[in-house]
Order: sequence, then structure tokens, then C-alpha cells
Amino acid sequence: MLRPLVTALLLAATLPALADDAPKAEALGARLERAEYPYPVSMFPVKSQGQALEMAYMDLKPEHPNGRTAVLLHGKNFCGPYWAATAEHLRAKGFRVVIPDQVGFCKSSKPRGYQYSFHQLAANTHDLLASLGVEKATVVAHSMGGMLGARYALMYPQGVEKLVLVDPIGLEDWKAKGVPWRSVDAWYASELKTSYASIKAYQLKSYYDGKWKPEYDRWALMQAGMYEGDGREASAWAGALTYDMIYTQPVVYEFPDIRVPTALIIGQRDRTAIGRDGTPADVAAKLGDYPTLGKEAASRIPGATLVPLDGLGHSPMIEAPERFYRALDGVL
Repeated sequence: MLRPLVTALLLAATLPALADDAPKAEALGARLERAEYPYPVSMFPVKSQGQALEMAYMDLKPEHPNGRTAVLLHGKNFCGPYWAATAEHLRAKGFRVVIPDQVGFCKSSKPRGYQYSFHQLAANTHDLLASLGVEKATVVAHSMGGMLGARYALMYPQGVEKLVLVDPIGLEDWKAKGVPWRSVDAWYASELKTSYASIKAYQLKSYYDGKWKPEYDRWALMQAGMYEGDGREASAWAGALTYDMIYTQPVVYEFPDIRVPTALIIGQRDRTAIGRDGTPADVAAKLGDYPTLGKEAASRIPGATLVPLDGLGHSPMIEAPERFYRALDGVL
């Protein structure tokens, strides 16, 4: 009679250990105050909408300058440091590399009241580059950064040497395709539930085609760290406002107006789509078809080059860095 009980107790004793194998997200602060960045972080003062804000950025100088500057624009669910390896690759080729955190994200200010728009974020970025003496830059833009990069190129074509869109979101208008509108309050309620587990589950499905590697954890943990402890409410509110920006401000209709040399690097297994979780199944199944969306975007942007990356998902610079670098070098 004791053996089943002993077995049950031993099994129960092992379960917490198995659960503890999952990484634990540390409270890093709403502005990642307790997170280390790979390079010194400077704060650019942004006077915007009647507020004194700060825009964090890293500025890498090359040992042997080629006279060119690359600005790397992050995605919605990432912060500047995930670009570090790409930045080193570019710096070794002579590029000066500027990596900003946009207002509302990561180490930058998260104002409670702010009219977020890609126009505003582009203007902030332009002012930052001007303050650094950068008149023209190669813009490498990933995910949400792709929407920002496209807007930047439309607003400041004279300031863009080349636009490189890496698995950008916004290649489709989700509202027009049937994704239901969601209020800021609803986005906020959803964002308050953010955790390492929810971030990993979303990225595993949409970004990495169901294949998770331990090296992805550091970026999920950095994102989750803003939502732990005292940073949760400010991060969730900023997240809600910026999701509303993404949903309501499509740039896809203006692709034919882009007049700078443009390349798209598209992971063919990417299936990212905003709002899919609240969308009818028949509509959701048609969203995020990046092989098709990439071709459509390249055909609508005058003279654009398309570089498909077979077998890769939403973040090729993380998933297969060397393949990504070859693609990036090819378009630069």
C-alpha cells in the first residue's frame, strides 16, 4: 500500500523542479532602469507635445569609417540591444551605427499622455540624427520598425541612403482584412497580463515557427522585465497606446510613394499579424502570409529588391545571424 503513495510523493516532488527550469523574469523597471545594455546609453532630450521627454540611444563608432551611418529601428517586442551583433557586423565594415529606443519603448520615456504616431516617432528619430550630425543614413528597420522606417523614408527621403525592411509588419491593413478594432482600454487589459510565458508563446507561434532556442530567452526576458513589479502599469499603458498606433495607421497604401532605394529581407516562415488572437478563425488563417506579402510589397515599392530567406521566421538576425548578414551585405 505504501508504494503508490511513495511514487506519488516522489512525482510531486519533481514537479516544482521541472517548473523551475523555466527562466524567471526579473523586474527591470518600466524604463529598464535595472537592465544592462551592451554599449553606453545616451539620452536625447525630446521636446514633444508640450513635454520634456528622453530618447535613449547607443552610438557605435567604427575603427575605420567608411563615411556611412546605419540607424537600426527596433520592433514592438524588442529593444535596442537585440541589434548588438548586427551593429558589430556593420561597424566592422566601417559604418557608424545608431540604435535608438523609440519614445514609449524600453529605456526611453513612457509618457502617460502622448499622441503616438509613426510621423511623430519619425520626427523624433530625425531630430536625434540631426543632433548627431547625421544628414543621411541607411535605415535598417525590423518588425514595427519597418512601419516606422517606411514613414521615415516618406517624410525624409533626402535623409535616407537606403531603406532595408526586415520582416516588417504593416505589409497588410489588418482592419481592412477583418481584424476587429480594439479599444485602448482593451489593449491595456491584455497588456497587463504580459509575462515571459505569454511573450514566449506568442513569439514561438508567430516568429519562430514553433521552434524555440535558449538564446531567444534573453530578449523575451528583457521584454517581460518591464512588466514585472513596479513597471507593469506604465509599460502596459505604453504598449496599449502603441498597439493602437500600429492598428490605426497603415502605411502600406503609400508604398508606391517611397522614392529611396529599398530592399525587403523576408523570412518565409514568418506569420506575424497584429490582433490575430481576437479575429474570426477564417480571417485569422489568411493573415501574416509573408511569402505573399513580401512579393506584393516589393512590387509596389518602385525599384525594390526582395530577398526571401527560406526556412526562417520573423527575426532572422536572431534565428540565423550569418544568413541574415549575407542578405544584409548583399543589399548594402
